[in-house]
Amino acid sequence: MAKIVDTGAEHSGKRKSDKDFNGRQKAAIFLVTIGSEISAEIFKYLREDEIETLTFEIARLETIEPQQKDAILQEFQELMMANQFISTGGIDYARELLEKALGNQKAVDIINRLTSSLQVRPFDFIRRTDPAHLLNFIQQEHPQTIALILAYLEPNKASVILQNLPHEVQSDVARRIATMDRTSPEVLREVERVLEKKLSTLSSEDYTAAGGVPSIVEILNLVDRASEKQIIESLEDEDPELAEEIKKRMFVFEDIVMLDDKAIQKVMREVDGQELAKALKSVDQEVQDKIFRNMSKRAAGMLKEDMEFMGPVRLKDVEEAQQKIVSIIRRLEDAGDIVVARAGEDELVV
Repeated sequence: MAKIVDTGAEHSGKRKSDKDFNGRQKAAIFLVTIGSEISAEIFKYLREDEIETLTFEIARLETIEPQQKDAILQEFQELMMANQFISTGGIDYARELLEKALGNQKAVDIINRLTSSLQVRPFDFIRRTDPAHLLNFIQQEHPQTIALILAYLEPNKASVILQNLPHEVQSDVARRIATMDRTSPEVLREVERVLEKKLSTLSSEDYTAAGGVPSIVEILNLVDRASEKQIIESLEDEDPELAEEIKKRMFVFEDIVMLDDKAIQKVMREVDGQELAKALKSVDQEVQDKIFRNMSKRAAGMLKEDMEFMGPVRLKDVEEAQQKIVSIIRRLEDAGDIVVARAGEDELVV
């Protein structure tokens, strides 16, 4: 990271313009402007060192003029617009649209700021490629190479490729995505070189995070049930702990709204009343209503009373109760007693 700039303007009595702020100061002003709730959500996606840096900058902020805030918000909007154009059609497409909207010089300024301050994900050139064509191109690569590429693809495209890989390769690739952490720029450049493409001029020299259990869960949620089952079973043999962690995240309790009424009723017959009361303590009204609608009025009334008289419940106990019910749902699905709707599968049920 660049060294923090202190121009001394605040000590000289001279008012700063928005151009006098460095990138981190602008980020701090932006976070203060949008408010603590939204800023807290943004912090969830940042590294610890980034959070510390921004917190330090926020603490150093003094009075910010309204016009300075407006200018920084405008700059943020322009950068986000440019970034969206780039992700849609590439940097040339973005430059063309920005020139039409803002003029040539403004477009050049925005693109320059974007390429120096924002990271564009590697393998941008293949994310717009048809998955079927990409499958033919990469299926003979090493499983680690395939895993790296899929980790950077949109989950819906990655799922198409994963489910069409040879069965003996699927679980290996899934495991490598799940256990992937950070990949150095050198490795990314080498993989892109193997794919006979030039390294994107927008790639950052920072280490790039991709993969992990959430990544493979998102992909597996979109593959067909047969592929998911085969991959999970293979992982259970190779790495039981990892397989269990993935299974826990495959279907979260709130997904119960995707079940039809008959499936809900079958699940409820196997669920302990006290466990269900705890499981419903922290969910939104939609989930609660789905459950209540599939119970008799008397049973629903008793459940509501149990929830009311139960009082405060530790979040850990709520999550454990929810996980027990999720396990019942997955067991009933595996036995063919219920059907869980999945993206990427036909709606036909026979």
